[in-house]
Amino acid sequence: MNEPVASPAESGPARPGEAVQSPTVSIVVPTFREAESLPSLIERIERMRQQAGLTLELLIVDDDSRDGTEALMAGRREPWLQLFVRTTDRGLSQAVLFGLRKARGELLVVMDADLSHPPEVIPEMLAQLRAGADFVLGSRYVPGGTTAEGWGLFRFLNSKIATYLARPLTSVSDPMSGFFALPRSVFLRAEDPSPLGYKIGLELLVRCRCSEVREIPIHFSNREHGESKLTLQQQLLYVRHLARLYRFQLGSALRGRARS
Repeated sequence: MNEPVASPAESGPARPGEAVQSPTVSIVVPTFREAESLPSLIERIERMRQQAGLTLELLIVDDDSRDGTEALMAGRREPWLQLFVRTTDRGLSQAVLFGLRKARGELLVVMDADLSHPPEVIPEMLAQLRAGADFVLGSRYVPGGTTAEGWGLFRFLNSKIATYLARPLTSVSDPMSGFFALPRSVFLRAEDPSPLGYKIGLELLVRCRCSEVREIPIHFSNREHGESKLTLQQQLLYVRHLARLYRFQLGSALRGRARS
């Protein structure tokens, strides 16, 4: 069983004059060796929080990075900020599921820590959920979506091929996106989530049986610190993950026909 190690910011007192309210929005950020990116991310989320008037919590779920993340978070005094350190069953998708289960908000957001996902579009994502969507993706490939210069032909082709392979599962333009939002009620209906690799968004999109999916354009930035986690091993895990989702979807279709 994974036991979190919480930073003092989780249980510490609110700053003078600021009450800790029950959050309506939970933002889950999985991390592994992202300590350099966290201050900028937290500051941008704080600006967005104030401008949008949101009551939120930010859950940093770290896979035992030992890179200074714990010390950094211990020095933060935001009452809406929490750190959980996982030392077993590590992996991005597992960290996201852990964070979503710990989240208290009714609307849930997942994003990367490396500053590739713009927190400034979160209010628009939440508006789409409140308008009836059951899953919202931050997309690079809808009109208005862009990627940073220097993204590279290899990464572009890798993303497009991965999207093509997922086409039998979903028609969205950017199913590889790790920037997404969904209501808690939708997350709770996920059927036995068991992701492999990094594509937790695709996992939940399929296993939560989302039908009202919307994509909003984002500018996908290059990471400012650290190195990409994309490896050949992760690409092979993605193929295995797809096979698992194909079996799930086929089994669901067969069960539906049997009931009818």
